[in-house]
Amino acid sequence: MAETGTDPVLHEAGRAQAAAVREEYATLAAEYDRRWSAYLTASTRETLRRLDVRPGERVLDVGCGTGILLASVRRAVPSAPCVGVDLAPAMLHGARHRLGPDACLAAADAGRLPFGPQTFDVVVSTSSFHYWPDPSAGLSELRRVLRPGGRVVITDWCDDYVACRMCDLVLRIAGRAHGRAYGSAACAQLLERSGFTGTVVDRYKISWLWGLMTARAFRPLP
Repeated sequence: MAETGTDPVLHEAGRAQAAAVREEYATLAAEYDRRWSAYLTASTRETLRRLDVRPGERVLDVGCGTGILLASVRRAVPSAPCVGVDLAPAMLHGARHRLGPDACLAAADAGRLPFGPQTFDVVVSTSSFHYWPDPSAGLSELRRVLRPGGRVVITDWCDDYVACRMCDLVLRIAGRAHGRAYGSAACAQLLERSGFTGTVVDRYKISWLWGLMTARAFRPLP
């Protein structure tokens, strides 16, 4: 999630929301994989279908959680260096347990990534986007760390589906950690406004009730 922004009110709101995310996932981390097993399996599967990591590509997972997606990428493409960041230290503890002590992990915000420009070939984010209070700032930061021609892949709740829309409305009122969910058209527009090109957004159901979307886009070549 992103907490950056020139508006001091937005910045302060982002700081408060980041603290709420850390607090919420400090409680949830121990049971996260078990509690959300079916969702994690489906969202990881659908993201991997659209990720297409090639040997040697450097991959950054923003909001990596307990490292499920990174573990899958490492198994599929062992020669692809993988890095994960997450706001919640408790989730990173789970990721390190899954990935091993040599895993490259860091506590970081999507809007303030601790990497230099053009560091990665692929940036992926799964089920994190709806926590970002300033998605434009986060997407601009993802674009900054991507090499020209590199791609971003974002999977998240899709507001086009009624169940997601209703859940989003409830959490926006009652959940301190929640930002907002977006529909497929709004997600594509945010990516294009942040300087990405070739945007494609797939939307799909992972159960009879719940729907997701996966957006793919590229940082333009010079």
